Amino acid sequence: MAKAADRAKRPARTSVWLEGKAPRNGAGRRSDQPSGLDRERITEATVRLLDEEGLAKFSMRRLAADLNVTAMSVYWYVDTKDDLLELALDTAAGEMALPDPDAVTPDRWRQTLRELAQEYRELLVRHAWVSPLVGNFLNIGPNWIRFSLAVQGVVRGTGLPTEKQAGAIAAVFQFVYGFGTVQGHYIARCAAAGLTPEEYFKEAMGAVSAHPALEETLHSSADMMEARGGSTVEEMWELDFAVALDLLVAGIEATLEPGR
Repeated sequence: MAKAADRAKRPARTSVWLEGKAPRNGAGRRSDQPSGLDRERITEATVRLLDEEGLAKFSMRRLAADLNVTAMSVYWYVDTKDDLLELALDTAAGEMALPDPDAVTPDRWRQTLRELAQEYRELLVRHAWVSPLVGNFLNIGPNWIRFSLAVQGVVRGTGLPTEKQAGAIAAVFQFVYGFGTVQGHYIARCAAAGLTPEEYFKEAMGAVSAHPALEETLHSSADMMEARGGSTVEEMWELDFAVALDLLVAGIEATLEPGR
């Protein structure tokens, strides 16, 4: 009971960026502090392992083995596994190419919004572990902040009333989050099965078409599949994403006051 009471009294974890955990990186090194490590190297190794093995298999012990050090050595540079995952999440966000703020003009908001949406989607597809972590952390590291400010700047440039801008951001980027998450997990599932996306799709569709209870669903969607086009899974993803994003942009345009 005492342990449960102690846990209940602990303050909720906020963020590695808010808890005064300054990078150690060898500053004030003691004689027993591990050499050859720094926070950047540890974070880069974390990103690589998450890409190769996934979030479920990641552990501090596995990371230490990859770095050829003891698990305790890693704790000289990060206090917890959550801190390290949050650092890795922000490092991944730094891969997104952001527009030059001076180049975001009112006549370019559509193209810039599409570019930001595509960058976010590609991040989620490239790193399937990013999407579950985005929901676990505050995402206030420097790279996520830059991305957030870029998105806000573009949506302000649309001419939408201020009270509708947050909703516009949610509509576009929650859609991208969902689309990129599904695509990224599909690709990870294919890799785990040792199949290409085309092979996996063919096997899945074959299994579904052989199931009598699902025949109606396939028949109902056949015309949409044929009309959409796209000869590969990747082409189908691209077509669907482009159409959905165009519809969202059109929705923003339809909400603008005349002359904006």
